[in-house]
Amino acid sequence: MSKFYITTPIYYVNDRPHIGHAYTTILADVLSRYHRAGGEDVFFLTGLDEHGQKVQQAAEKRGVAPKQHCDEMAPRFLELWEKLHISNDDFIRTTEDRHAKVVQDILQMVHDNGDVYEDEYEGLYSVSEERFITEKESETGEFRDIKKLKEKNYFFKMSNYQQALIDHINDNPDFIQPKHRKNEVLGFLKQPLGDLCISRPKSRLNWGIDLPFDTDYVTYVWFDALINYVTATGFGTDDESYNKWWPCEYHLIGKDILTTHTVYWPTMLMSAKLPLPKSIFAHGWWLSGESKMSKSLGNVVNPLDLIEEYGVDPVRYYLMREMVLGQDASFTMESFIRRYNSDLANDLGNLVGRVSTLIDRHFDRVIPPKGVLTDAEAELSKKADSISDLVMDNISNMRLSEAVEETLQFVRAINRYMEQMAPWKLVKSDTGRAGTVLYTATDCLRQAVALLQPIMPARCEKILHMLGLSMASAKECLEAGTPLGNFEIPFPKIELPDKDLDKVKDEKENVMSDGKISIDDFAKVDLRTAVVTAAEKVEGADKLLKLQLEVGGETRQIVAGIAEHYAPEDLEGKTIVVVANLEPAVIRGVESNGMLLAASSDDSVVIVTVDDTKVGSGIRIS
Repeated sequence: MSKFYITTPIYYVNDRPHIGHAYTTILADVLSRYHRAGGEDVFFLTGLDEHGQKVQQAAEKRGVAPKQHCDEMAPRFLELWEKLHISNDDFIRTTEDRHAKVVQDILQMVHDNGDVYEDEYEGLYSVSEERFITEKESETGEFRDIKKLKEKNYFFKMSNYQQALIDHINDNPDFIQPKHRKNEVLGFLKQPLGDLCISRPKSRLNWGIDLPFDTDYVTYVWFDALINYVTATGFGTDDESYNKWWPCEYHLIGKDILTTHTVYWPTMLMSAKLPLPKSIFAHGWWLSGESKMSKSLGNVVNPLDLIEEYGVDPVRYYLMREMVLGQDASFTMESFIRRYNSDLANDLGNLVGRVSTLIDRHFDRVIPPKGVLTDAEAELSKKADSISDLVMDNISNMRLSEAVEETLQFVRAINRYMEQMAPWKLVKSDTGRAGTVLYTATDCLRQAVALLQPIMPARCEKILHMLGLSMASAKECLEAGTPLGNFEIPFPKIELPDKDLDKVKDEKENVMSDGKISIDDFAKVDLRTAVVTAAEKVEGADKLLKLQLEVGGETRQIVAGIAEHYAPEDLEGKTIVVVANLEPAVIRGVESNGMLLAASSDDSVVIVTVDDTKVGSGIRIS
């Protein structure tokens, strides 16, 4: 049996769990469940980072010991993981004895290999980041509580491994994912790699793991924290377990901790002569509108608030469907409600309700016989035969949003089949044929629900029970005569009062207004012609196209919601009209520098095009 070891970052114990923590952990959980369902032996690790100066200061402020402070903070994460249906196999805390021993063992190995030296260092120290920073970094304004320090410390000869790391990245294309993060790290490594300060004197900080070769110092928090991934496998205490699980298949991280995981961590392992992880995958940030969620901006979404009102599984579904792995994603209540109502309440929920009601009403609450199959059933069965492999291929390639969309496309195909066959009419004239249609639709629904179960474990299990099935039987063909379970609406549609609907409308929605503007106001809009040089779909977005334009001697990229009306190849070479002086916006993680003009009705969109040989010429107001 093949194995699959996946980790989240270990989260900082002082943080309150927010949507970023929830997303990474749900992502790891979903991937774990898919791989378990595929027959692999899975180990899923998450945990907490509990050492460092900020923890010590927070404990002092509360008048408690640091360990007591951590013990009181940790349950917030454990409670959230339980509410979010997280199926982790281990939860590690860096204050555990098992971890301290491994950290000291690896530090000693690095020291004995000649890669640690003592030196005096003077420089700027950021308390918020718990590391020394350069003058240039201090000028960015991104670092808080900066002090000038001069002290003796121990340093890790990270620079010794710069070329070895570059070679490893180049020789192993999947080591850093997605590709643009790999290129980012290789760009960083073009500059000389400095050595890493790996200690803090106890005169300044005593909350940490002692250096094994000098107990007047504690270990730098990142050197301590990263080792958790090895600790949990049983390194040094259980060789069989360690050899089974290490190296891991995936470290899942946010892009803000890319350098620590792709530079510090592999060079530490190289020094200790331990295998490197197979892949480090950096996902994007969740944005609130177009801004990164942050406590200072007050726009952090609390996942507990969402699950209390709408349930755990819809939140899990939204997070997995909406973010294309590797790109940023924008969270708005409007997009959440739209996705919930469209995909879950309408497409999936209505299908469940329709087949259950018809079987209940016309077939005494038991699955009808399969009957004689026609070309219509053969066509749907062909889709059913390919869907599992298609979804698992996307999962294996970390295209989770595409895997979800493929499954929902299958659900929509079942709905179209139901509409075409109309079993509610057939049952009046041909009960056997109606039964065949309902059997086919229900059996395909079974497969779709089984594929969605890693994302929505509780709701999918309920749906299967409604169909008289369990997760154990969901992989097997439906048997005629199986009695239905009790029915309940799996995804009640979210109906909001008008005043609440106003709150969740997209701020950028275009609305007609009776207000008038002056010619001077209109003149501020810079309309220009542009040639479309390339076009492609935005990954994971049904309605968006990304266009590359040539506008008056410069190249531009815009994102437009026209994918339902135009294929990319239809646009290449066309001259269109764009608003050229809009502020840039990030749409589904893709930067857009402008907006095209189009005319629209309820069911069609037509782009404004012109015959213009002078690309980028302005549109005259007359």
